[in-house]
Amino acid sequence: MKIRWTKEALTRLLEVETYIAEDNPAVAIDFVDSLISYAEKIAENPERGRVVPELSVKSIREVIYKNYRIVYILQEESIDILTVFESHRKLRDNEINQE
Repeated sequence: MKIRWTKEALTRLLEVETYIAEDNPAVAIDFVDSLISYAEKIAENPERGRVVPELSVKSIREVIYKNYRIVYILQEESIDILTVFESHRKLRDNEINQE
């Protein structure tokens, strides 16, 4: 299956990179690259992630990478990454826009 990144997810990745880059730009780039690589592996086994507890919708799942939640939706022909955010907080409704 093909992995697609929504605008929301890409925006959140940029925010993560910017935040980490305040202390160490090289680490920021490596971290985001690793997070993206981890998310791309969802295609190998799309149902390996758990159902997002805040939503309880079978097609919306998440995997955890270090201290970040990667939320995605299973579509017929793709897996759409909806958002990425710190794992200590809950998913907000406005973070799952599928554009």
